[in-house]
Amino acid sequence: MKTQKLTLVVFALMGIFILSGCEKKDESPRPTKNIVQVAQEQPNLSSLVTALTKFPDLVATLSSPGKYTVFAPSNDAFTALLATIGQTSIDDVPEPVLKSLLQYHVITSGAVLSTQLETGNVTTANTESIAVTTTSGILLNGSAKVLTADVKATNGIIHMIDQVLVPSSISRFVNTVVEPAYFNKNFTTLIAAVTAASPSILETLLSSSKKTLFAPTNDAFIAAGITSLPSRATLDAVLAYHVIGSEVKASQLPSNAAPANSAITTLGGVFYLSNRGSNGVFINGRTRVIATDIMADNGVVHVIDRTLLPPSQTIAQIATALSTASSGAEFTQLVAALSRVPALLNAAASASSNLTVFAPTDAAFRELYTALGVSGINDINLNTLTSVLQHHIITSPTTTTGRIFSSDLITASVPTLNGNISINAAAGTVTSGNGTVANISSNAALVNVLGTNGVIHTINKVLLP
Repeated sequence: MKTQKLTLVVFALMGIFILSGCEKKDESPRPTKNIVQVAQEQPNLSSLVTALTKFPDLVATLSSPGKYTVFAPSNDAFTALLATIGQTSIDDVPEPVLKSLLQYHVITSGAVLSTQLETGNVTTANTESIAVTTTSGILLNGSAKVLTADVKATNGIIHMIDQVLVPSSISRFVNTVVEPAYFNKNFTTLIAAVTAASPSILETLLSSSKKTLFAPTNDAFIAAGITSLPSRATLDAVLAYHVIGSEVKASQLPSNAAPANSAITTLGGVFYLSNRGSNGVFINGRTRVIATDIMADNGVVHVIDRTLLPPSQTIAQIATALSTASSGAEFTQLVAALSRVPALLNAAASASSNLTVFAPTDAAFRELYTALGVSGINDINLNTLTSVLQHHIITSPTTTTGRIFSSDLITASVPTLNGNISINAAAGTVTSGNGTVANISSNAALVNVLGTNGVIHTINKVLLP
């Protein structure tokens, strides 16, 4: 009987201990908020929350039932990242890049406590892997440390970390001349162009050899008339035209007084740089350098406001193309006039020429016919026609004086193939030898039209010597 009573006492005590244990387990608070809600309550994760709320699908995922692990970078971690990539705000980063970065911090295969993390690679939501080491504390990708571990949510675990993790698909751009464009939403067209071009273009930009990139903004592509990406061959030519095969800082850009400019050899041909000091640096007359000396490990970046287009036609071919353009036949009479003077036509077509041509429109020629009392170009005496055409052409054996862009114009008397003309840079006019005043076109598409052998500026009068 005593034995039975002792047994009952033992079982009773065991029950008390068991109940006591259950009560302690029940006393541990269970999470009542999901990962997004928990992050929103953490002041040191406000940058992460700001980034996350740009993507409703990610917010929905991390708010839904499931088991997720999130490595949450602190505000200081985001500040450090922005400093590294040369941006001032999360809002500057292109959304596809930012989304990939965020996905790289999420494990969708389960809620993993810090005590369950093992050395090895773990796949993230952006399909790339994080390298985990646990030999000397928990390190992610070799350097990121866990600041606060095992913050529980209804649908997973949050580990607060001291760095933004950057996947290899993105880190390869850091500290290269591609970085300023890749991490700034104002250059998404340039990055799309580089991505669509031949792989060799990106390989060149990422290579360790020093280079200079003139980076066009999104608006720069629109200014150049590029609203959709052209063929790969065209992209290759255009992008190569923006790269110099050595590092040239702003202080090293050649300086020159108007009307001179400097021929700069790029990986895709020659462009003409007019360095006017405090008045600005211009390329091919149309493009302005708007930011300089963004330094990278493999070179320097200068930002431009108009995409550079390498010339592919001679002066003669450009005039002919404009004459047959559906937008209006501007230069049919000029082409007809040049056809009557083979020497000038050959010069306009020659690859070795170096010309600046003030090109009168068809309307300008019709006004001349009325003044001369003739019906057309064939009624003008050939010698007279030759001297008139020569009065529109500036030529030189050197590139620095042969191609005069709008950024090179000065108020001065300038020699042509037949006498001098007077240019008024402020008024945008050209005065011929007999006093005829012609206006240089205000249409940007009809000024600084670069050819392989010169440049064309459209004027509204025929210049008479």
